[in-house]
Amino acid sequence: MTQREVLISGAGLAGPALAHWLRRGGLRPTVVERAPARRDGGYKVDVRGAAVEVLKRMGLFEAARAADTRMRTVTYVKADGGRIASLDANLLMGRRGDDLEIMRTDLVTILADESTVFGDSIASLRETPDGVDVTFASGGSRRFDLVVGADGLHSATRRQVLGEVRLRHLGAYISIFDVPPDLGLDREEVFFSDPGRMVFAYQTGPGDPARVGLVFASPPLGAVRPKEVLRERFAGMGWRVDSFLDALDAGPEPYFDSLSQVELPRYSSGRVALLGDAAYCPSPASGQGTSLALVGAYVLGRALAATDDHAAAFAGYETVMRPYVEKNLAYGRKMAGDMVPGGRFSVAFRNYGLRTLRFNPWKRQIIEQVTKPLHLAANAVTLP
Repeated sequence: MTQREVLISGAGLAGPALAHWLRRGGLRPTVVERAPARRDGGYKVDVRGAAVEVLKRMGLFEAARAADTRMRTVTYVKADGGRIASLDANLLMGRRGDDLEIMRTDLVTILADESTVFGDSIASLRETPDGVDVTFASGGSRRFDLVVGADGLHSATRRQVLGEVRLRHLGAYISIFDVPPDLGLDREEVFFSDPGRMVFAYQTGPGDPARVGLVFASPPLGAVRPKEVLRERFAGMGWRVDSFLDALDAGPEPYFDSLSQVELPRYSSGRVALLGDAAYCPSPASGQGTSLALVGAYVLGRALAATDDHAAAFAGYETVMRPYVEKNLAYGRKMAGDMVPGGRFSVAFRNYGLRTLRFNPWKRQIIEQVTKPLHLAANAVTLP
């Protein structure tokens, strides 16, 4: 078996994880990342079910567990800041066993690959019978045996090999940004909802960075100025939202994107494969994007290490991943519909349920039943 050269576009989570498995399988990966350095910031992410087993097989589980956010409480509040209910975070968010919640930047650091070239990207691809000729934005060129696009929801690699792919818009937008660490939250996340809008804020401990998320229902908007749209949608909402908007105005451009899914008829074309959000983004509403990326990297890396026939490896990767992906995409669509209540009755009904849940002797069983679809989706794959 020859030692093949594989170019991976994207140094987020999926790309470095794939590089790990390729190197262990005797291949030579190179990761290229458009950003000038490893990205800091970001929000907390979940690693669940089969993805936890992948981290264990990588030998990185203990490092990830040491960086767990250890969030304790989820609280729901009213417009005046009064508490509706406070519940155990692990129970309400459906974490079981060794499931983790970790800041994305911490997981990126744990997965970081030594082969990463920052500040460059793929400008063009030309497939030949013997490989893929890649021209980089920096002007250089090089031939690789295979290329993998792990460059996110708006993947440029996907566009080059499959053309424009219409994303499935799930009816909402999300923005996440930092605010001054004066929320007074100790491993607590607070939610506040209004018809068509939802706000969440959290700190992983006193003095730690504080992060805020804004979610609002909307059809596709096209090109917008995020700060203007967010102020228009959320000003005067109540609780501490106006102070969050002030912090937003004073800071850099926030993360802002639609809740969208990638649904592809195939995960590869010729010598180019797609991985993670580039191939099957389930949307942040699912909480499963990180797990899909880690499992996909494992399955693809093992498949490529097992055979010189890239077509057979790509087919095997898709055979294993497709049912798992479809289960998680379906879960993401359901959760996107639940994130933003549609009317005042929906908000009032949910708040009443939360307020009375803590007095219910069957509280744990009720929450376990509600989160059961998440556990089924998180474990809907048999790892090779």
